[in-house]
Amino acid sequence: MNQDEYNNLLEYLNDHNAHLVAVSKTRTIDQLNRLYKYGQRTFGENRVQELLQKVNQLPDDVQWHMIGHLQTNKVKQIASFIELIHSVDSFKLLKEINKQAKINHRTIKCLLQFKIATEETKYGFTQSSAIEMLNSETFNNLEHIQIVGVMGMATFTHDKSIVKKEFQTLKTISEKMKSDYFLQSSDFNQISMGMSGDYKLAIEEGSTMVRIGSLLF
Repeated sequence: MNQDEYNNLLEYLNDHNAHLVAVSKTRTIDQLNRLYKYGQRTFGENRVQELLQKVNQLPDDVQWHMIGHLQTNKVKQIASFIELIHSVDSFKLLKEINKQAKINHRTIKCLLQFKIATEETKYGFTQSSAIEMLNSETFNNLEHIQIVGVMGMATFTHDKSIVKKEFQTLKTISEKMKSDYFLQSSDFNQISMGMSGDYKLAIEEGSTMVRIGSLLF
């Protein structure tokens, strides 16, 4: 993608109040620097090891998002700098993020990942497991995390009707979480869904944050 194409994409996203997360997994530093020169400042990585290899090779004003499945024993490696963790898929993980954020004297922003796809390989909360967590005293005592929205990954399929339905499901979950648990939180306003092949559909269904990789590179 050249500068003009990037600018057009950014204009489209801005018109729809959606934020671009550039998925940088497997990409070289040269490729990331080219996007940086275009103006991109938010990059998302799927694996902690690859993230750690890149974080010191790009300028300090880059905001790093963790968008892949995150193991609890890896949290401490990114807790000092990570801007947003999209893939919070269990209470155990959230408690570990809180623990490591406290050690680093930070509050880490998180999205609750919900399993909206039919594929068994996808991770995430069910609505009932999320509600159980949100109603718990332990959750209310977590002082170093900030839940700012939800995330979901649609089924990998060419059937757009399936993907659309799953996006609608996540939008409905977001609205329920907002009204029942985060009504007083102006920061709970993010829906991370949509990738290179379906980001326009995701935006139509309410996405505020799209994770785009192959289209950019």
